[in-house]
Amino acid sequence: MVIDLKGRVAIVTGAGAGLGRCHALLLAQHGAQVVVNDLGDGAESVANEINDAGGTARAARGSVSDLAFVQQMVESTLTNWGRIDILVNNAGILRDKSFAKMSLDDFRLVIEVHLMGAANCTKAVWETMRAQGYGRIVMTTSSSGLYGNFGQANYAAAKMGLVGLMQTLALEGVKYDIRVNCIAPTAATQMMEDILPQAQLAMLRPELVSPAVLALVSEHAPTRAIVCAGGGGFELANITLTQGVYLPQQPASADDLLAQWAKVTDRQGEFVPAQGFDQSRHELKKAGFFMTETTAT
Repeated sequence: MVIDLKGRVAIVTGAGAGLGRCHALLLAQHGAQVVVNDLGDGAESVANEINDAGGTARAARGSVSDLAFVQQMVESTLTNWGRIDILVNNAGILRDKSFAKMSLDDFRLVIEVHLMGAANCTKAVWETMRAQGYGRIVMTTSSSGLYGNFGQANYAAAKMGLVGLMQTLALEGVKYDIRVNCIAPTAATQMMEDILPQAQLAMLRPELVSPAVLALVSEHAPTRAIVCAGGGGFELANITLTQGVYLPQQPASADDLLAQWAKVTDRQGEFVPAQGFDQSRHELKKAGFFMTETTAT
């Protein structure tokens, strides 16, 4: 199966260098018209690179945390190209420190760029995608959000927030063929230069992540997946629920809960809930009650 993006219009944020540049180049190579967004000169440089190679690209220089800029970027894209099919939310920054030493200003800034920036861009394209009955959106999460990393409380909170945003938007987008997924990349970018030794960084070229992004924006993309990618490896991360226990005494004793902690954490039979209500169904079923399927519109 050859992925053909001819006639598709994509916006890639933070695409002036690193991962975003690689994503934009690959989408353009497969036929997409690409809006290259970044704060600096890299936006023009990558757009020129695409155009010089025979593709079609426009630069959009500005911050995803600036809602007015985001709305202008989207309106300009629609004016020039008539539609928006793909959004890759890649823009981000780091302000790493232990939580004890981290200022709340740095906490807010990282949330603003990663989480609110993605929300700004997604909100700006959402109605267009609903109206045209087609959309592919990728959120860039991280193993820091999924599993934690020392010194990255702000970054981890933002990245896990993007997973929650993806989970809900994937449900809300189903009837409009809007498919929303997450990519959790491991790549040697400027943000990682001081974290890993050079020998390891050399194995984590950013372009090795981009095939996963291409798959997630294709016509036959899945939805609601958290794809981890790096160094040629690809994995799926899941947020699961264990079978747990039922404590009949109401309210349950905290001592009883701790006494049965091994059963609560036993991963045999764990499952991936289809939606948040499945936790309630699971708990009520153990208590002898049954909930009917509930789908919000």
